[in-house]
Amino acid sequence: MTALQKGAIGTLLTGALLGIVLVGVVFGGEAALSTDEFCTSCHSMTYPQEELRESTHYGALGANPGCKDCHIPQGFKNFHLAVYTHVVDGARELWLELVNDYSTLEKFNERRLIMAHDARMNLKKWDSVTCRDCHRNPDPPGDDAQAAHKRMETHGATCIDCHQNLVHEEAPMTDLDASKAQGKLVLKADDWDDWDEDDDDDDDDDY
Repeated sequence: MTALQKGAIGTLLTGALLGIVLVGVVFGGEAALSTDEFCTSCHSMTYPQEELRESTHYGALGANPGCKDCHIPQGFKNFHLAVYTHVVDGARELWLELVNDYSTLEKFNERRLIMAHDARMNLKKWDSVTCRDCHRNPDPPGDDAQAAHKRMETHGATCIDCHQNLVHEEAPMTDLDASKAQGKLVLKADDWDDWDEDDDDDDDDDY
C-alpha cells in the first residue's frame, strides 16, 4: 500500500469519526434541549408547566406529557422539524424572554394570546403531528363530532383548528387559515365551526 493510499484511508477514517461525533452532538443536544428542565430554565415557562400539570392531559391514560410532547415533533422522521423549532423559534423566544417582563403571571398573560397563537400556528404547519403521536385514528363519540372529523378531509383542517385551550389557561381562539392567509393574528368568529352552510345541507344526507 502506497503512502498516498494510506493517507486517503486515514482521511476517510478521520472524516467518518468526525461525522459520528457530529451526529452524536446534534442528537444529544436536541435531546438535552427538549427536557422540561431546559424549557423551564426560563422562569416564564414555569407558568404553562404548572397549567399542564393541572390539566386533564396530565396523568391521562397513565401518561405524564412534558413540553416536548406537544411543542417539539418527535421521532427520526420529524427530526428536521425539531431542529428547526429549536434553532428558529428557540432563538426568537429567547430574545423575547430578554426584552419582555414575565416576572409575574399578570405580565405573562399580557402576551399569552400571542404566544398561544404562535404555538397553534406551529401545530397547524405540522398537521398537528404531536397530537397525532398520541391520538391516533381518533373515533369521537357523537354524530356532530364524527361529522366534524370527516369534514377535516375536505376542508384542510387539522386537530388544532378546533381543539384549542385544552391544556393551558384559556386564550381567545384564533382562525389559523385566515391568520396564515393574511399574515397576522385573526381571531376566530363565533360561527367559525358552522363551516360552509351549503356543505352542511349536503352532509345531512350522509351522516
